Amino acid sequence: MKFKIDFSLDRRKLLAAIGAGAVSATTFPVFGQAAPLRKVVVIGGGMAGATVAKYLRLWSNQTVDVTIVEPSTSYVSNIMSNLVVTGQLQPSTLNYNWSKLTGSYGVKVVKGAVTSVVASGTGWSVNISGLATPLACDRVVVAPGISFDPVLDNVSQPLAVLHAWQAGPQTTQLRDLLAALPPTGTFVMSIPPAPYRCPPGPYERACVIADYLKRNKPGARIVVLDANPDVMAEPVNFKNAFSTLYGSNLTYLPGRKVKFITAGIAAFSGTVAVDVVGTGFTEAYAGDLLNIIPTQRAGAIAQTLGLCDATGFAPVNGVSFESTIKPGIHVIGDASKTALPKAGHVGNQGAKICADAILRLFANQQPYPTPTANSACFSPLSSTVASWLTAVYQYEQQVDLSWKYVARDQVSALTGATEAGAPSVQNFSKMSTWYKTLMTETFA
Repeated sequence: MKFKIDFSLDRRKLLAAIGAGAVSATTFPVFGQAAPLRKVVVIGGGMAGATVAKYLRLWSNQTVDVTIVEPSTSYVSNIMSNLVVTGQLQPSTLNYNWSKLTGSYGVKVVKGAVTSVVASGTGWSVNISGLATPLACDRVVVAPGISFDPVLDNVSQPLAVLHAWQAGPQTTQLRDLLAALPPTGTFVMSIPPAPYRCPPGPYERACVIADYLKRNKPGARIVVLDANPDVMAEPVNFKNAFSTLYGSNLTYLPGRKVKFITAGIAAFSGTVAVDVVGTGFTEAYAGDLLNIIPTQRAGAIAQTLGLCDATGFAPVNGVSFESTIKPGIHVIGDASKTALPKAGHVGNQGAKICADAILRLFANQQPYPTPTANSACFSPLSSTVASWLTAVYQYEQQVDLSWKYVARDQVSALTGATEAGAPSVQNFSKMSTWYKTLMTETFA
């Protein structure tokens, strides 16, 4: 699937675009009082899951029954978590829950882990661990985020490496180990092959950690091992930051795919062996602290339910995010297989497209044929300046009836999005407003 990409988004409207959401229709389906009660179960309460639950209730005038099934008692935002790693933000700034969705919109929340989803009549039965009675529903939305592959020849479990790519305990663990890094130590981090959660995220982490070391441990250095051939997002601003802000204290090496690690004496220290992509050569880099970000795939429940193909992600119909493997189940957010970036803002956007499509299907209508979504984020390049990127996408149906994302501007499409002309203090300030607006729009 592909999107058209529209680069005409006015920068002054960047924040407003969050509230406007996915532009999927000019009118929404009308639900009369005589309509049968419809039920939707949403598996996962992150950025995509919370949004689809909220908008199913809001746009149906609270006539559709919506239940989120979530094993955690709160959601920890991955957005802004890099600034927790460097100690600039407190972990509490990342914590959200579903109380306002429950109180304001009537979204139900069940704590538990889904074990299976079984077809039942014209709908589904969702089985949950610890719950004797399955949840019956008309449609299921799966929003499990990502899971991590074992990425190393000699490490079989993904949590045997410190990645902090799922915000929570590993975020604060990485923060504490960074603070304890020797004054002349070496921090080695890896970037997995795309697709992965938040395309600019690893480069952002490299910058803010390099900035932290520059301010607190000027004798220390960071080595960035990127499995991809080049910087995957905001290449101009990140490359400029690497060379002008951090110079010899930051070494960026593209085309280096992690093969295995040899553990050192200290926790998460050691030597990283990498394949130099396309050469047949292997290199080794020693670090006092290793931050290895694993290869990623759809969250475990999407795998369990048989929704994924060989890529590890779930193929979906672009207009509705309905699974092409199991119709009646929708997969949204990072777990879905589309050409959209895997990011929190995009998860919010895709969830609105999905909510609109489900309501139309309940009203015996077809999904809106050309939904649009925008991608937008700010990226800190230091403790004081930030950049941003943005793009607007629109689905376009092809002759073979498959859905593809075709760029309107083939030149701009080479980078995938428009980035800020230069990082600035003003952008850093606006980043906080963007984050608060997005999280409020999702969870309140």
